[in-house]
Amino acid sequence: MENRTGLFSNAVIWFGVAISVSEIEAGIGIGTISSGGSLWIPLILGHLLGGLLLFLVGLIGARIRLNAMEMTESTFGKYGSKFFAALNVLQLVAWVAVLNAQGASALTSLNLPISFPLICLILAAFIALWVYLGLQRIAKITTVVMAILVMLLVVMSFKFLGVLPGVEGMLGNSQALGFWNIFEISIAMPISWLPVISDYTKDVEKPVNATLVSAAAYTIASLWMYFIGVEIASIGANYSIAQAILFANLGISGIIIVALSTVTTNFLAANSAGESAKVIYNKLNPKVAGVVVSGVSAVLAISGIMNHYIDFLYLISSVFAPMAAVLLVSFYLDRDNDGDVRTWYWNMFAWLAGFVIYHAVVSMDSVILGPSLIAVITSALLAYLWIFFRKKSIFSSKV
Repeated sequence: MENRTGLFSNAVIWFGVAISVSEIEAGIGIGTISSGGSLWIPLILGHLLGGLLLFLVGLIGARIRLNAMEMTESTFGKYGSKFFAALNVLQLVAWVAVLNAQGASALTSLNLPISFPLICLILAAFIALWVYLGLQRIAKITTVVMAILVMLLVVMSFKFLGVLPGVEGMLGNSQALGFWNIFEISIAMPISWLPVISDYTKDVEKPVNATLVSAAAYTIASLWMYFIGVEIASIGANYSIAQAILFANLGISGIIIVALSTVTTNFLAANSAGESAKVIYNKLNPKVAGVVVSGVSAVLAISGIMNHYIDFLYLISSVFAPMAAVLLVSFYLDRDNDGDVRTWYWNMFAWLAGFVIYHAVVSMDSVILGPSLIAVITSALLAYLWIFFRKKSIFSSKV
């Protein structure tokens, strides 16, 4: 009998994914150039819609028992699946590098007597070990780590509320982010995990409940991290999580939060990179590939990739938001898909159209709906048009 994961273990996994320096830094970025009263609605809305997409995509993997990239084959064909798997490996390598660099930078700023490159290598070693051991063998350890993290973050949150100025202290100037700019930065985080979630929901015991718990746990924890970031931004411009930890006298607790949160988030990304690598070449061992990804990402982190973090988030959205849109339409609305190669070609075109539309509008200032949602709608409509006309043609031929 196959090992299936329960509701609690999935909640722990996805709560841990959201607890990261990157989520807090995104909150700092939004809070620094936004007025306190205008950011919460788009911030919450972006997370709710992103969480809904996470649930719908994750449910596909849970129902058909395939990992995130394997399940794209029925929508985009064998080579389309390999194409997206390759892109996913590339983005996950960079994603792990960004998170590794952010964690190492924060730890370095806490006056640890260790250099930035060495911290990057140490974090990568822990991530590689976690990937190699696997979720099943370290489930209890993961639960303990998450319990420690949650307790420390609760203390951290109350500390910030107690010693830092309120959000009303932030600047609301002419350069403040618009509604849809904030929405875009908010939804980009959950969208970045769309090509990953089914790697874990494919093994759940109860598909609907476990996927719902996973998406909800991520959304709640992510909003919490953004809230912490906004509170840090209220200190003043250019504050970082490390400076806030020092300001609030968190000491060793702050160091533990940064280190553990970096490892728990990066483990999932590195592990999924191994799963996607297996789709490209099925003889690869996913665990070995995940360990290699951890090492490569450490080198990239040391090289300074984190300087392009926000642009990187946007790039992820431009690729995987329209891909997810086509996948959702194909799975939920096209039950008669018989693997017609013309359908695969059209779905690739629908994805490409969304990708192009995204880049056409991303430079516009606070465009209505935001580029990610516009790309999703564009690709979804095009994918549905093919289904509509194909079914209409079949019906007409029968008449």
